[in-house]
Amino acid sequence: MAWSRWYGIRSYVGSSLWVVPFIALVLEQIVLRGVIVLSDKLDWTPLWPLAQEATATALQTIITLSLSFLVFTFGSILVAIQVASGQLTPRIIATALLRDNVIRLTAGLFVFTLLFAIGAVARLGPSGPRLILWLAGFLGLASIAAFLYLIDYAARLLRPGSILWRIAEDGRKVVRDVYPRPIRDAEGGLRPPPLGEPDLAIPHAGAAAVVIAVNIPALVAEARRADCLVELVPRVGDFVGVGDPLLRLFGVRQAVDQKRLTGSVALAPERTIEQDATFALRVIVDVAIKALSPAINDPTTGVLAIDQLHRLLRMIGQRHLHDEIVADADGKGRLVLRTPNWDDFVQLACSEIRLYGSGNFQIARRLRAMIEDLIANLPERRRSPLRQELRLLDQAIDRFYFSPEDQALARAPDMQGLGGGSVAGRT
Repeated sequence: MAWSRWYGIRSYVGSSLWVVPFIALVLEQIVLRGVIVLSDKLDWTPLWPLAQEATATALQTIITLSLSFLVFTFGSILVAIQVASGQLTPRIIATALLRDNVIRLTAGLFVFTLLFAIGAVARLGPSGPRLILWLAGFLGLASIAAFLYLIDYAARLLRPGSILWRIAEDGRKVVRDVYPRPIRDAEGGLRPPPLGEPDLAIPHAGAAAVVIAVNIPALVAEARRADCLVELVPRVGDFVGVGDPLLRLFGVRQAVDQKRLTGSVALAPERTIEQDATFALRVIVDVAIKALSPAINDPTTGVLAIDQLHRLLRMIGQRHLHDEIVADADGKGRLVLRTPNWDDFVQLACSEIRLYGSGNFQIARRLRAMIEDLIANLPERRRSPLRQELRLLDQAIDRFYFSPEDQALARAPDMQGLGGGSVAGRT
């Protein structure tokens, strides 16, 4: 199986809600039969306190509760998807909701309990295995506890602050994977030499899709075997149409395995967060500008989004970003892999929020506080695009505010947007 297909399957399984309940279905059959065998071999079995009729009623109650819990779980997921799409952004559905392990595992517990209780009812009798009844009872209590926890968890999960924090945490993990070295480790970046005309160009032959991941070791290994330089034309996150250039090869001296090369690039209908260094920022910015739209008009959510952008930019600004060529074990460049640079991150985090939010005091003040803090705490070579964003913010404030008092208020940096006091005035 090609790596790209395996990666696509893994990504699908990781974002599918039905997988864990299906595994629970199979596991229940194994556990039920194992408990029956164990009961037959045990000389001692715990006493069951209820009569047969009361036991049947209790098991039927467990079945009813488990089915109700399942209906609530999947119903609440549908409501959450509708709320998230309308109030935040549709892009958090795959990145935050469907990948949530608490929801998936809780649904799996409900399915397991439901099926196990049905199996216990089918084997109920004077000589039925009492160990099954005890286990069914414990599963029923565990399901009630899990359901109560799920209500509280779902309410917390759907808060904008919680979702933005989770997306930012995923983004931080991706940044560490894509840019593993601190900025102090290398002052210059590896850039590819002028490439000229390729010896071989490999177009994208499948359906139009987005590049979501790249198997870098496999591409480097194949380039080394063929003694050539491989260029991945699109960046991770780019859309690729049918026939668009996918890979270019330079200096080819051996026959290349084109299937292995193309199989090392995973594509999907939409962007995912696993290797896409800018996608977390894209989702957070989408939440912010939707909150700033006249239909929603929720600048406080915009401030929460800037909080997480601040965290991400502080981390990204301390990483080495500029290598565009990957070398093999001998130090020879084998793969041209372009990734976002510092200007890309700063423009993505600031420009749209500045455009849509400069007319709001909270956004103007919080955005300024972020930019000034980054200028003060990041290395000098990271400050030029930040200063440019600060100049653009001042120009936007001049356009939106006419009185000197409002302009002065909008220009005061404030980590809370409004109410936190001017950062410049703190001592």
